[in-house]
Amino acid sequence: MRMRLVTPMVLALVSIGLAAQSNRVTEEFTAVAVANNNLQTGVGTVLISVDRWSTNAERNRLVTTLREKGPSALLDALQDMPAIGRIRTPDSLGYDLHYAHQTPSEEGGRRIVIATDRPIGFWEARQRPRSFDYPFTVIQMQLDRNGRGRGTMSLATKIRTRGDVIELEDFASAPVMLNDIEARKDVD
Repeated sequence: MRMRLVTPMVLALVSIGLAAQSNRVTEEFTAVAVANNNLQTGVGTVLISVDRWSTNAERNRLVTTLREKGPSALLDALQDMPAIGRIRTPDSLGYDLHYAHQTPSEEGGRRIVIATDRPIGFWEARQRPRSFDYPFTVIQMQLDRNGRGRGTMSLATKIRTRGDVIELEDFASAPVMLNDIEARKDVD
């Protein structure tokens, strides 16, 4: 008798889980990236997709980790978080994003902050040049109410706190400028 009751309940839970997954909203951002720094120079397209937004609890946990334990612990915590999206160029596979948070602006737009560990290749991991000490990628975007805007992308960055302020230190002399950002939502 118990087996007969458990089986329908398990099937119901599985079907609810599958239905929830199929209603996922993905937001995609396309931007023109303009780089003029020590790492690279040029213009290209950057594609960012966010499958889910990080919660305020996740944001608070990362900020607390940075303040209390430092950047190394922040990197570990960020790497332990599940992927919430991807960043890539049109001709690359890209890499996972682990944090994406948005806050509304007074004008009806929003401010978006995306952070992740950056990919480190075999040579860099083995040789450990100065860039190895800059393990984060941080993207900041300001969008208007129509989903258009501008932003910056710091590809090789150190993150630290100074009092209540979170600071970014770029390995390159200037962040990549993200121009002509356009947002588009897709429903699976």
